[in-house]
Amino acid sequence: MLCHTSPITLYRLNPVCAQRRLNSDWCYAAGGAERDAVENGDQGRASYHAGGAVEERGSLWFSRMLPPLGPLVREWIKEDVPGFDYGGAVVGDTMETMSLYQKSTGVVAGCPFFDAVMAELNCKVVWKVQEGQYMKVADGQRAVIATVKGRVCDLLMGERTALNVLARASGIATRAHRLVVIKCKKEWKGVVAGTRKITPGFRLVEKHAMLVGGADMHRMDLSSMVMLKDNHIWSHGSITRAVAKARSVCGFSLRIEVETSSFEDADEAAAAGADIVMLDNLTPQVLGEVSQKLKAKYPHIKIEGSGGITEDSIGDYMLPTVDVLSTSSIHQGCPHVDFSLKVIRRRARLQQPGL
Repeated sequence: MLCHTSPITLYRLNPVCAQRRLNSDWCYAAGGAERDAVENGDQGRASYHAGGAVEERGSLWFSRMLPPLGPLVREWIKEDVPGFDYGGAVVGDTMETMSLYQKSTGVVAGCPFFDAVMAELNCKVVWKVQEGQYMKVADGQRAVIATVKGRVCDLLMGERTALNVLARASGIATRAHRLVVIKCKKEWKGVVAGTRKITPGFRLVEKHAMLVGGADMHRMDLSSMVMLKDNHIWSHGSITRAVAKARSVCGFSLRIEVETSSFEDADEAAAAGADIVMLDNLTPQVLGEVSQKLKAKYPHIKIEGSGGITEDSIGDYMLPTVDVLSTSSIHQGCPHVDFSLKVIRRRARLQQPGL
C-alpha cells in the first residue's frame, strides 16, 4: 500500500458489483458493512464482489484477457512520431528515471497499455498502485503512482502517448465506478453497461476501462451479439422477419437483441424469439410500466433500458423489472483523470535509494 503524510489519501477499489455477463444470474453481492461504507460516502472502505471479478491479492483477472499490445502501441507511436523526434536530439540518451504523478481523484486504469507503450521503447515501469485502485487526491496535491526508467529520449518519446491512454482509460473507469456506486446504493440487481459508441481505434482501451470501473462492456463489436435497431427493422419490413433472418445466420450461439420503443414492438420482438429487448428513449415511469407488462408475459426475457441515461438520472431507471441499463455517458464526454511524468532531478534521486 502507498502511504502519504500529505492530504493525498490512497483508496483501494475493487470494482463495485463487478460486471456480469448477460447469460449470468443477476446478483447483488454487497455485504452489509461494505454497503454502509458506500452509502456513507466512504468509497475507500467499500469492497464489492460479484462472480470473482477481483482476486484477493487485488489483481484484476480480466487484465490478462488482453491480446499482445505491441502492434497497437506501435501504431500509436508511429502516429506521434512519423519522422524525426527533434526533441530527442536535445535530451540525448542518458539513463533517467521519471515519476508518474496522479493529480486528480479517480480510478487508475489503463496500466497494461501504459506498460506496453514504454516497453516498446525499452523503458521499464514499476507501479506503486494496482490497476483498478481508487486514488483520492486533494486539490493542488499529487501522488507518485509509478516510476519509469529508460533512456531519456525514449522516455520523452513515449511520454505523451502513454499519458493520454492512462488519462482516458482512468476517466472512463472512474465514471463507470460512480454509476455502479449508485447501483449499489439503490440495491438494484441489474447491470450498468456501456455502449458501442466508442472511439475508433481505441475500442480495446475503452472497453477494458469499463471493466476496470465495474461496468459491463455491452457487446464488444458487431460480431459478438446481434442487435437489431430501427434501421435494420425498417429495411427488412418487420421485427418478426428481421429476427428470423438474424437467427438463420447467427445460429444458436449468439443472442439477439431488438431495439423497441413501445410495448407493442417489444411484445412482437419477444414473441419472435429475441433474447433481449431494449426499451429505448422511454421515461422512467413508462419504462417501468412497459417492462412490468413484458416480464409478466415473458419472464425469461432480459430487458434493457437505454437512451438519454446519465449519472444524474440513472437511479430513476433502476427498476426491478429492468435487467440492464446502458449508457454512453460512461465513455463519451467523461472527464479524464490528470497525470504527468516528470524526470527525477539528480539531487532528488540521490535521496531515493534504488533509483
